[in-house]
Amino acid sequence: MTTAQIEQLVIDAHDTGNFAPLVASIPYATTIGMQVLRLGEEVVFHLPIAKDNIGNPVLPALHGGVIAGFMEQAAMLHLMISMSSSSFPKIIDFSIDYLRAGLYKDTYATCQVWRQGRRVGNVAITAWQTRSNEPIATARAHFKLD
Repeated sequence: MTTAQIEQLVIDAHDTGNFAPLVASIPYATTIGMQVLRLGEEVVFHLPIAKDNIGNPVLPALHGGVIAGFMEQAAMLHLMISMSSSSFPKIIDFSIDYLRAGLYKDTYATCQVWRQGRRVGNVAITAWQTRSNEPIATARAHFKLD
């Protein structure tokens, strides 16, 4: 995918509020069923329940790697949206803290850009299921910007 095509996807997402084509351009985000919701000026990332995302069928609970992957993709997309990027940021570092079991429920995430320079962007991510003030995981991601 060319930088012009990526840039157009981001512009279209801003203009229409429909982030599905942008998410569809990322194979892993598509595989786990990730969605992006715009609530006013806020962007909320949504991971609907899917049997393929279960790691522990006894509970059942989401696989920890799916939660981490969802949060990493959310951070990357949030950075792209906030800076109207023409390329996909490249992950440098990702650190996650699991706080509660990610049960077989819809999962949501919000992101906050802590610092965005010319070359590096730092993003904080919080994921929850029932209430936003009861996170199942928090993470920090650092991206190389082009």
